[in-house]
Amino acid sequence: MSYKGQVQNFVAISDLHPNTIHPKVAGVIIGKTDVKSFPDRKNIGFDRFTFGFTIKDSPEYFINVSSWGNDGYINGLSNSFSIGDCVIIENPLVATKDPEKEDKFCASTPSFYRLLVSEAHSQLSICADVDMVNWMMPLLHHPVKDSRDFYSLGDIMANGKSLDGNVINILAVVRSIAEPKYFTTADGRKGQRLEVKLFDDSVTSFPLLCWDKEVIQLAQTLIPRETVLFISDARIGFDSFRNCMTATVNSKTIITINPDTKEASLLYSYAKDVSESGLLDENDMSGDVSVDSISDVYTVSQLKLKAKENPEMFCVVTYSFISKLDLNASISKVIRSRCSKCRYQVNEETQSCSNTACPGLDQPLTVTTGFDLLVDVTDHTGTLHSCSMNGTVAEKTLGCTHEEFVNLTEDERTAMKWKILLERCKLYIKITPSSKTRSGMRCNVLECSLADPGEVKQNMSALL
Repeated sequence: MSYKGQVQNFVAISDLHPNTIHPKVAGVIIGKTDVKSFPDRKNIGFDRFTFGFTIKDSPEYFINVSSWGNDGYINGLSNSFSIGDCVIIENPLVATKDPEKEDKFCASTPSFYRLLVSEAHSQLSICADVDMVNWMMPLLHHPVKDSRDFYSLGDIMANGKSLDGNVINILAVVRSIAEPKYFTTADGRKGQRLEVKLFDDSVTSFPLLCWDKEVIQLAQTLIPRETVLFISDARIGFDSFRNCMTATVNSKTIITINPDTKEASLLYSYAKDVSESGLLDENDMSGDVSVDSISDVYTVSQLKLKAKENPEMFCVVTYSFISKLDLNASISKVIRSRCSKCRYQVNEETQSCSNTACPGLDQPLTVTTGFDLLVDVTDHTGTLHSCSMNGTVAEKTLGCTHEEFVNLTEDERTAMKWKILLERCKLYIKITPSSKTRSGMRCNVLECSLADPGEVKQNMSALL
């Protein structure tokens, strides 16, 4: 039962009808689009402005609302509330929706109607009734679609280009949130773009693209690795430039933060375990940061100081020496197999995953095998101990695959080590805060190559 059903003068969304006289509706905002303008056909040279939003007043019922008007009214109305606010709408027009048009451009709703808010007849205000607000807020955690009706990120990757252009539901965890990027289109309109990286128990990094100001503001409030999202009606596409699948928030999309569902609870528990283990940091480090975007040059001591002062992840370039590279250790310490589902190390004796909370425990074990090295990085100011150099990064640095390495003789491994050890290198390093390490940070080598002496002199002289 909706809250309005218990309060006089409010009409529940489920009871709305075009014959309703002077309806007064209350609900929580679960979705909102940016203001858009169109040429006014009746007044040449002038624009009409519009935006839409979706309100919910019970776990089952929600409805789309739109408003048209002049620049001042529409922008003023839009700026007066945000997603997550509880609002009261007085005297909206209740209109029968065109399902074909409505479901194509707006969130799919169970209501047969839509609401129109106009400057002349309607009024919208933020709800000041504390009891009503407290009753409404939990509705933000109820997905608008069946909580079992979603694709895992692994499903999306497996289906690949066959999903291109489709609109689907996704359940995933926020891994990271990039800084918004601003641009101006060819016709002079200003825009913005923000990328959120998602992960689940099948994929460690998947891009979600946000273009609307409203969604970007919402995304910037999310806590990475602690926020589960149920994203209804996200558009799936194939990014040919990056050669990967992506999801995009559109005018139909409704994002439910930390859904109150069994599926979301299980995923949250998995995210907590994998984040605390540090394996999320170690996995695919070269894949979630482009080295082309890293330009700041630091000495080791400067890097350590920044890590103490900066609680966020950051990336730097350092011209340093690999001072420890133990390629003569046993193969099991150089090359490791990890569970494909959770990235925990596989027990070599039992050939089983060592993670008791692994989501794939009841499934046949699948593993990924690759280099898993810990190296020390040193310059004239100090040493970074136990930096991870994994997977393809290690393969490129050493010049061989892990399969080839297994077949090398002891002398060949020693010769390979001394081609790099104590040589000046150019290293791209990612620093991530960690309460699990003695130094308070995790260091991952994203790329390593022998440094050009002229480049070293030019860059290091600026640091002296």
